[in-house]
Amino acid sequence: MEIVSEFTSSTHDDQILESDGDSLISNPTLQHLEDDIVHGRDDDLEIIVKRLTGQLSDLDIVTISGMGGIGKTTLARKTHDHLKLRYHFDIRVWITISQEYGRRNVLLEALHCISKHTNIDDDNELADLVQKSLKGPRYLVVVDDIWSTDVWDSIRGIFPDYNNRSRILLTTRETKVAMYANPISPHEMNLLNLENSWNLLCDKVFGPNDCHPPELEEIGKKIAEKCQGLPLAISVIAGHLSKVSRTLGSWMDVARTLGEIISNHPDKCLGVLGLSYHHLPNHLKPCFLSMGGFPEDYQVEAWRLIKLWIAEGFIRRPGMAEDYLEDLISRNLIMVRKKRFNGEIKACGMHDLLREFCLTEVELTKFMYVETTNIVSTVSAQKHFSFQKKRGYSAIDHCNLLPSNARSIYLFPDFLFRVNLEAFSHFKLLKVLAVFHGYKGFLSFPLVITKLFHLRYLQVRCIGNLPASIAELQNLQTLIYGREYGYTTLPEKIWMMKNLRCIHMGEASYLPSPGRRMPNVEELSNLSFTSCTNEIFSNIPNVKRLIIQNTPLLTTLDRANRLIDMSSLTKLEALKCVTYCFWSGRKLISIKQSFPISLKKLTLAGWFSFPWKDMSTLVMLPNLEELKLKDHAADGNVWRLSDEDKFQSLKFLFFRDINLGHWEGSSNNFPILKRLVLKECKHLKEIPINFGEICSLESIELHNCSTLAEKSARKIEQEQEDMGNNCLKVYINI
Repeated sequence: MEIVSEFTSSTHDDQILESDGDSLISNPTLQHLEDDIVHGRDDDLEIIVKRLTGQLSDLDIVTISGMGGIGKTTLARKTHDHLKLRYHFDIRVWITISQEYGRRNVLLEALHCISKHTNIDDDNELADLVQKSLKGPRYLVVVDDIWSTDVWDSIRGIFPDYNNRSRILLTTRETKVAMYANPISPHEMNLLNLENSWNLLCDKVFGPNDCHPPELEEIGKKIAEKCQGLPLAISVIAGHLSKVSRTLGSWMDVARTLGEIISNHPDKCLGVLGLSYHHLPNHLKPCFLSMGGFPEDYQVEAWRLIKLWIAEGFIRRPGMAEDYLEDLISRNLIMVRKKRFNGEIKACGMHDLLREFCLTEVELTKFMYVETTNIVSTVSAQKHFSFQKKRGYSAIDHCNLLPSNARSIYLFPDFLFRVNLEAFSHFKLLKVLAVFHGYKGFLSFPLVITKLFHLRYLQVRCIGNLPASIAELQNLQTLIYGREYGYTTLPEKIWMMKNLRCIHMGEASYLPSPGRRMPNVEELSNLSFTSCTNEIFSNIPNVKRLIIQNTPLLTTLDRANRLIDMSSLTKLEALKCVTYCFWSGRKLISIKQSFPISLKKLTLAGWFSFPWKDMSTLVMLPNLEELKLKDHAADGNVWRLSDEDKFQSLKFLFFRDINLGHWEGSSNNFPILKRLVLKECKHLKEIPINFGEICSLESIELHNCSTLAEKSARKIEQEQEDMGNNCLKVYINI
């Protein structure tokens, strides 16, 4: 017996809007569109079907997550209608939850579809009757477009588990909801690649059996690429292309005005994506809207973004900043562009379509003024400003156009030498001034900046040193400064800035002897070796992340071979030491027995001449999870690890351009290693063969290494496969 029941709660126009991208509600007239939009989803479909028909007898919950418009509902519909599932399940039920959820409506519609009894007033009786109707037969319930864990908790108990291989398929825009429903093997949908994007665009414009004109292929692929793999965007643009002439000129016009075309279809596109924004709690909305302050395709480092949010006052407590970012990523509103090996977010950005919505919303709410063209509009109501225009007249050229109560100003390239920052003196309440330029800076530090007493975040690049008057910025939390030429000497009065938490210098910087403690400093980048003294370290005791850098100008013979004592840095978690100074073959720094036991990440790059036999120093670090050795950091050709040498917490080991030829070790030396990466290791003859016995090892990656090293990696992989271990993967790039 086969019963197919489809019911919806809160039938809403939003679901119909998504028929061009994320949702294709069952409708015979839309069937061909549904087939089109599945381009590139065969693997996804196979994975979901296999999971739903698996041998697990218990009720299994399979989740599909991804950003709005990516095709979650379409994939779920194709799964629901799959021929194999028609015969596998006795009952198939489809529920669309939407943002307006009513449990009683769900129960009534369910009962209406699978039972004749509908005149029941008590919700508990309704739930009981639905459960009894599902008792016995093997069922598949698709719960589409669920937005919160509370809703899941409310409906989860409706569906009984009779150990008969019944299944629930859940789709959601929010990764945390998917993980909450079932943290095991969640299926996250990815954006389409260029090939599938182009195929989808062709089928939507020309039909599946209609060949496209060859002269339109190049420009067509550029249009598809600009949609950045989002089926919803491709569908909207394809609809527009279907109405214009099939000429090269017309398609070039579409490529040039793609963002404008999408903005002109708010119901079909931006409105769908807007659902995710409007579902945000109020405290996350300004964080999302602030992303409109960055140019198209801009990748912003996670640490920098968090510092900006804190300075802007968007974060209630500094310790919650990472949670805010992860929440927006979980909701698929911000995209991770780069990750660290351990999954930490390194850089993030925004899909162009979401950025279009964001720019529309910041203009509507007057949250931020974003100038990307030569058009100057009224800016009296906004407090946040971003100037991204490449050249020509701009509002920033005439600061009197900006209100005196401005809170933040972002400047991007081409403004640097034209902007008269002296006019900034009337921005008495400014909290953020960020000049995101490349290699050019101001001729000298604009002293007017030191009068902005409320400034919390300052990012600027100049040719000279910082003035002593920088200390007047007593509220400054983040200082990002780049000197155009040579190293930077910081003023002595910087020790008077009690609220500084992050000091990020572009080049090696000399820090003079302290006049007082800076207990709030947690990040210090590009401190010179000559400044690494007990006196300085003891006055920044709470530093968690430290980068030490050397340059020839800061190297003296009397400094060579000295020991850096870091014993006072008891909270240090991440340390990077960089030196590309080679002084007649002598070591420039001794690091033996100098690291705090709190250290989790260590990078050594350059001419340290660190002997392999002294690696026992690093073995003694109980919390070390990540070790990187780059560019001749180690001295010698042989590394022999004894049975006592055990990196008990190390998960990531990275070598680049290391003069290592012979490596002796065993799986016992790296008991929880997850990832081994070797780059430019052209002298290495073999990776220790029993590394395959490391149970936690997930991957070995080789980039431009010796042929012998590559063969040993393949041998390790093959031995593990022969033993039935398919978890270890070897990647070789030449």
